[in-house]
Amino acid sequence: MNDRVTTLDTSVGYGQTLPQAERQRVLRNTYWLLALSLIPTVLGAWLGVSTGITRSLSGGLGLIVFMGGAFGFMFAIEKTKNSATGIPVLLGFTFFMGLMRSRLIAMVLGFKNGSELIMTAFGGTAGVFFVMASLATVIKRDLSGMSKWLFVGAMVLMVGAIINIFVGSSAGMLAISVAAIGIFSAYMLYDLKQIIDGGETNYISATLALYLDLFNVFQSLLALLGIMGGERD
Repeated sequence: MNDRVTTLDTSVGYGQTLPQAERQRVLRNTYWLLALSLIPTVLGAWLGVSTGITRSLSGGLGLIVFMGGAFGFMFAIEKTKNSATGIPVLLGFTFFMGLMRSRLIAMVLGFKNGSELIMTAFGGTAGVFFVMASLATVIKRDLSGMSKWLFVGAMVLMVGAIINIFVGSSAGMLAISVAAIGIFSAYMLYDLKQIIDGGETNYISATLALYLDLFNVFQSLLALLGIMGGERD
């Protein structure tokens, strides 16, 4: 990847002036960086599970650490996305996300079939990505109008998830997980279509968006499988 992350001029309209070769370059670089981002995510999750470093981060404390760290990293990524510095900042963010979700993974691994549930969640997430990527290549209409509805849905979902942290309802977690899978699958389609149509021209920003989509689908599938299919010894 170049030292400079190219951001093209889109001031004349959505996807109208971007050459096909440039769109393909952004998409290709996004896929490579997205694949690379999975490595620090796995490392972070492994560190958290093996050391139990995040075990005490529950309830309000866990929420504060997660929200502060996540939004801090996303702010830093936005500031550095037009330079090579943005890549290690993004990878640091993915390590942090893996670390923060190690509590959920450790909980699922506590089930007799925990490893199977994790692999099922991973396979399901990969399947959702394949379907959305396929749809993004065949849908011809502009999906940019979806953004405001998806944003509202994500905000409602976030408020519901925060409330449920303190309520601790299994039924609430089940509903939130199902809704999150639907919303972030749609977000995945939207973000992929943005790249393909030239609406997103920075591959670091594109990678961040797709990573968050995949991460949320995976953790929601994992929580859903844990609630419905976890087998205790």
